[in-house]
Amino acid sequence: MSYTALYRKFRPQEFEDVRGQEHIVATLKNQIKAERIGHAYLFCGTRGTGKTTIAKIFAKAVNCEHPEGGSPCGICKSCRAIAAGSSMNVIEIDAASNNGVDNIREIREEVAYSPAEGKYKVYIIDEVHMLSIGAFNALLKTLEEPPSYVIFILATTEAHKIPITILSRCQRYDFRRISIDVIAGRLEELLGKEQVEAEPKAVRYIAKAADGSMRDALSLLDQCIAFYLGETLTYDHVLEVLGAVDVEVFSGMFRKVLAKDVIGAIALLEELLVQGREPGQFVVDFTWYLRNLLLLLSSDNMEDVLDISSENLALLKEEAQMADGGQLMRYIRIFSELSNQIRYAAQKRVLIEIALIKLCKPEMEQDYGSLAQRIAQLEQKLEQGTFVQGAMPQESADAGAAKKPPMQQEGGEPETAQKLPKAIPEDVRRAVENWRPIIEGLSGGLKSYLKTARLSLAGENQLLVVLDDEVAEAFVSTEAHMQELKEMISQRIGKEIEVKIQRNETGQPFEESYVDLGKIISQAVNMEITIEDEEE
Repeated sequence: MSYTALYRKFRPQEFEDVRGQEHIVATLKNQIKAERIGHAYLFCGTRGTGKTTIAKIFAKAVNCEHPEGGSPCGICKSCRAIAAGSSMNVIEIDAASNNGVDNIREIREEVAYSPAEGKYKVYIIDEVHMLSIGAFNALLKTLEEPPSYVIFILATTEAHKIPITILSRCQRYDFRRISIDVIAGRLEELLGKEQVEAEPKAVRYIAKAADGSMRDALSLLDQCIAFYLGETLTYDHVLEVLGAVDVEVFSGMFRKVLAKDVIGAIALLEELLVQGREPGQFVVDFTWYLRNLLLLLSSDNMEDVLDISSENLALLKEEAQMADGGQLMRYIRIFSELSNQIRYAAQKRVLIEIALIKLCKPEMEQDYGSLAQRIAQLEQKLEQGTFVQGAMPQESADAGAAKKPPMQQEGGEPETAQKLPKAIPEDVRRAVENWRPIIEGLSGGLKSYLKTARLSLAGENQLLVVLDDEVAEAFVSTEAHMQELKEMISQRIGKEIEVKIQRNETGQPFEESYVDLGKIISQAVNMEITIEDEEE
């Protein structure tokens, strides 16, 4: 005899066997007991939640010769015929392959004939949203006023695609995703009947991977049992068969991302792929791992929401304190976008590597989340006082710097003086002294950006204009604006000098990264630079 898949072998044959849809089962049983049976039903819900199964049980119950509490007896002639698929009273139609007007017209012609035996003719139309507009219109009148012996049960995973005129003529029942506990309990029950030993942790992982679908859970269980036939089904076996990754690996990956260890993160990814793990599954599971961290960080009472062991919960709590909420939300956003892209990608590994680099190097992105994380990192360094001293531009270093003697503050602590270049070229000095009237003569946008600039040396006779904004740098660096700036400088000092625009990329304050010539010249003459307005 050929093997029968578990989801077919253990398909519920009566209402009592259905799991996770008690609210629908109770309503249908009450209708049967009270003989208040409707003429059209719409079953909505995700795949594998029991829509077709309950439709068949309902068809048996309404035709059963000896119903028991609204449930079919399972032993009468009608029940056995429907269970065997040989009953003329239950007609199953796949709307995906029978979606034309002609198919619906055949149904309209058939309903004119009453059932040869039994009480009702039940039409179960699966994936009804696949019907064409013409087919829906053809079904409309029959669905509204069918003969008293006809029941329509429409099943769909996408109720929003069904015309409102059809929806208004049906009793709608929404099937819920089945919880992990319910699926795991059902799997344990069926494993006992199949005489297969399995670790509870392995069963729960299969239930979680099924994503609320009992049929998916049974298919995954079938696959795992077949791979390790005759052996105890362990957690590691399930991970290997499904191409999944253990929680400890996610912990290691998360810590490498926080440490900005790009090489380590990519090496860990390489190790996973060599072991045969599925890239798409890794992306989905790591997103859930980050989601769990965010939930723990958001509230102290999330233990009941997270379906994880106490050992993993302790590890998650520790790691949740290592990152802030904005950082975790950025990580989740990047990997959520990746999960959509990777489904049809040819180079899945490359996409994951790019995502890991984005996580480790927020400065490589220019979106709001990345900038917010970079600011948070700078604030953390400010609090800790751990700075990497920003190097001066090479040209300034070549010019050399002479230190002034330390100045004493009121508390007696020495204050490090500003580094003074050995020789500031006369032309550059004059440009710095006249900087304020120079920028006052510029156009509005250019003047606004240059007001906050710092001036330094970029060579023997080059003026370095340092901006702390990427937008400002791009605006000032345009050919037209550079020409305008140079012309205004030459008008004020009577000579042309070379101007170089640069953005402060060190992440440090200006004073720690670049020599501020305006401040130095002011201190050198022991007075503020005053600009005399000269008449042009």
